Amino acid sequence: MTPLSSARTLSSSRFPIILTVLAAITITTGCGSTGSSSTGGGGGHELSGNTSVTVVLSSTANDQLSEFDLEFQNVALTSQSGKTVTLLSTQQPSELMHLNGAIDPLITATVPQDVYTSATATIAYGRLVCIANGVMEGQQVLAFDYYNSNVPAASVTVTLPSPITVTGASMALALDLFVANSATAPDCLNRNGFAGFSMTPTFNLAPFTLSPSPTSPANGKLAGLEGEVASLDSTNSKFNLSVPEGPYGTRTLSVSVGSATVFQGVSDFSALATGVFVNMDGALQSDGTLAATRIAVEDPSALNMFTGPLLQVGSEVPVLLVYGRQEQGPLSPGPAGSGNYFDTPYMDFSSAVFQISGQTTNLQSLPFVASFNASNMVAGQNVDISSPALELMGGEYTPANTITLIPQTIDATVISSTPSGSFTDYSVSLAAYDLFPTLAVQPGQTTLLTNPSEVEVYVDSNTQMLNSTPLAAGNTLRFYGLVFNDNGTLRMDCGQVNDGVAGSSQSSSGNHMEPGETRTVRHAGAGRMQPTITVVTGSH
Repeated sequence: MTPLSSARTLSSSRFPIILTVLAAITITTGCGSTGSSSTGGGGGHELSGNTSVTVVLSSTANDQLSEFDLEFQNVALTSQSGKTVTLLSTQQPSELMHLNGAIDPLITATVPQDVYTSATATIAYGRLVCIANGVMEGQQVLAFDYYNSNVPAASVTVTLPSPITVTGASMALALDLFVANSATAPDCLNRNGFAGFSMTPTFNLAPFTLSPSPTSPANGKLAGLEGEVASLDSTNSKFNLSVPEGPYGTRTLSVSVGSATVFQGVSDFSALATGVFVNMDGALQSDGTLAATRIAVEDPSALNMFTGPLLQVGSEVPVLLVYGRQEQGPLSPGPAGSGNYFDTPYMDFSSAVFQISGQTTNLQSLPFVASFNASNMVAGQNVDISSPALELMGGEYTPANTITLIPQTIDATVISSTPSGSFTDYSVSLAAYDLFPTLAVQPGQTTLLTNPSEVEVYVDSNTQMLNSTPLAAGNTLRFYGLVFNDNGTLRMDCGQVNDGVAGSSQSSSGNHMEPGETRTVRHAGAGRMQPTITVVTGSH
């Protein structure tokens, strides 16, 4: 943990922003990359009794969207004899983009043993978000498109690659959202052109095998889980974790702590308290609970926590803008908070403490100096930012207490590779809509990157290789890890590799709104942020 060594002089210059919000929804079916499929008719054994089934969420996505929220109402299985079993019957919120190549428990249910040949999911509401930077109506802007709506049942697809045999005492299923098939996002810079937006959530549902131990490198491992301690059971070394899932609320997970759990930022379990924000790793257990392997408290004094990509870093003032894909605390959106989701704050980092996530342990072995501080952070990096308060109108900027660099997933095409010490350095190319090239050319911030469209990805023996596509020139893969700015070059310490997703093209659409859609436009001009909000609602 390295404190900020110097502060810059404040000035009145600010960034122009246009924020566009729309309404519509869909649901998709996709296959989870973290599991192995199993099929069959019971393997010759008679199916009887019940099985404890845990459903986890995952997503397979490129970098076009920054957020994808779905509020589940129901998930059900239908057997080969036509019997339907409900797995989920209460509304559960979810944010899927932070689960790109990762998993997050949704529900654990008791299911009669049988062979199930189809599944359905019902979504109450959904939202997708894309971010773009460019010229709109003659002005250089940063644009956010929020597309929200009810999700018709007919727009949701759940595909089983093969029949699912539910058997044994317990098993797990991965409900994977294939984002490219689930959302259409045209030009985010077209202020009035929303006709091209659509959501058709498309999922794959398949079994996967839980790892036999928390340290096993494949299935059942959760990494970088964000949450707030909701309650503590000190007698049994357990706690409930409230996990932020976008504007629709939170989900609660049960976490157990053992003698092998590594604590960072606090000494041990006794230092945890209700209301403390944690970033943790763990292993999914057969009963749907989590066994913690790492618990990090980045700021014990934090009242609010913002998790997501940096969007702007001022060149003349120590002020940044972060997109809170996940927000926690009393000022967060949704039922648990009182904040307005569209009030993304500018934050003063002049007194912030800069940190690097302890999720990876090989930083000292990298063939470059892995550093993160006020002088080298860049737009596009994924961070946790803690704050004791939030100032939106008048007064000072929102103060940032701590800024922690955390891992992120990039979808990129391999250009070449070369050995580099104990690592292999893969040069990869990002799509034009990726946040690094999109945000690097903004006015009002120092252009720190030599080539924001390329990243040097370092893979070693610790990297989890979950890809079936070879790491070879011309192939697209997803890489998960910490991204550093090393003197103008983006470099990733890669912790996991998954198969990639083909790029998507953005096209401008007409000045038209679909019936039932809503749009909110926020303008932030010079000086303090003084948003003007316009809401337009189409007729049904």
